[in-house]
Order: sequence, then structure tokens, then C-alpha cells
Amino acid sequence: AMFSGEVMHNKVLNYWRKYLPQIRYVNLYGPTEITCNCTFYKVERAFSDDEALPIGISFLNSGVFLLDKDRLVTEAGEAGEICIKGSSLALGYYNNPEKTAESFCQNPLNDAYPERIYRTGDIGKFNDDGELLFLSRKDDQIKHMGHRIELGEIEAAANSLEFVAAAVCIYDKAAGRIHMFYQADAPCDKEVLRALGKKLPKYMFPNKLRHFEKLPLNKNNKIDRTYLRENYLTKDA
Repeated sequence: AMFSGEVMHNKVLNYWRKYLPQIRYVNLYGPTEITCNCTFYKVERAFSDDEALPIGISFLNSGVFLLDKDRLVTEAGEAGEICIKGSSLALGYYNNPEKTAESFCQNPLNDAYPERIYRTGDIGKFNDDGELLFLSRKDDQIKHMGHRIELGEIEAAANSLEFVAAAVCIYDKAAGRIHMFYQADAPCDKEVLRALGKKLPKYMFPNKLRHFEKLPLNKNNKIDRTYLRENYLTKDA
């Protein structure tokens, strides 16, 4: 069984592995711009519910690496932008040369010959075992209470909770608050915060929680972050 498109949380995957242990599970990663998966990870060891599932190694026709601006990132635990090279890269965005030039660019690590790469806008890191992990979108990397925070790490902690079906975090820049929108059978803000206190430092706590019986989905059946941002965050003056 292969899965791609949205983050697979180990709480969900462990449910499937418990009841269908004979199946081989493979986590895939890749944006549409590289048509459309570039890494794979064969799930062959046990994971706890609150661990992040690695996105793996690159396919043979791709190269995947992390950049901090134009510097190669290789140290475990250090975050960087996931960048991709290889034969599956798109030519660019149709009739949008500005966006194309921003995302499809020369590999800054190569000054010997032309080599285009795609900057995904996704943030990743290597764990202590050298496995590549997806953290969040670049837009979800925020500065809050003097700390740099990956909202994806808060989401991962919330989604590992047994009584939370799904959760997303959005930063309200105008108000300086982290909003968490979560789906559960009933409102349980206090229980969520109490459980997160065992997994996250205080400065990463969401400042505002909002319960949904069912989180809104977009046309691609993904949680509609645009709708949540437009309807529940502070309007800029």
C-alpha cells in the first residue's frame, strides 16, 4: 500500500499495520512540479504514534537535498528547504515567468554547468538515523515568543492524540497567535492542552483552539486551510 499527497500520521498508519500486518506500506513524497513523487520510504520498523514518518530516499531519476538559502544542510536536526533535481522536473509554470524563475532555478551548489532544481517550499530535516523527514511548508515556519517554530511539529503532536481525529495549525500574524483547528467527537480544549504539555514546550502551545465535528475540506479532499484562514483569523487592517 502506497500513500502520498498528505502527511501520513503514525497514529493512522499503526491502526492499519495492526489489522493488516501482512501488507507492505510505502510512504511517498513529491510535489506536482516534479510529476509527481520523488522519494519513497519502505515502512519496516515500529513507530510510536507521535513519531514522524520518514519520506525516505530519492528515486533513481531524482536527487533530493536540503538548502538553507544556498547552503547545503546535512546535520541531523537542522531544518532546510527540500530541493529536487532530475529528469522529472516540469519546465515551469505556464505563462508565469516570474513564479517560474522563483521556484525553478540554477543549483547553487553547482557552478560547473547549467542544472535546474525545484525549490519546493517544504521544510525538512534529517533525523539521527539519516532519514529525511517532512516538517511543514515554508510559510508555516514562524517566529513566535522569540522562538522559531515549525507549525507542522505542533500538528504532529496533536494528531498523535487518541481523541483527536485531525488537527491543523495556522499562525495569525496580525494577532501574534497560533490557532489550532481540531476535529473530535466533542470539544476538549483542556484535554488537548494537557496532553500537548507532555509533548511540547510551553512556547509552542496553541493560543486559540477551535473544535469542529468535521474540519472543512477543499476540492482535493484536503483540510481547507484557506477557508480557515479567511474565516477565523484576524483581518489585517
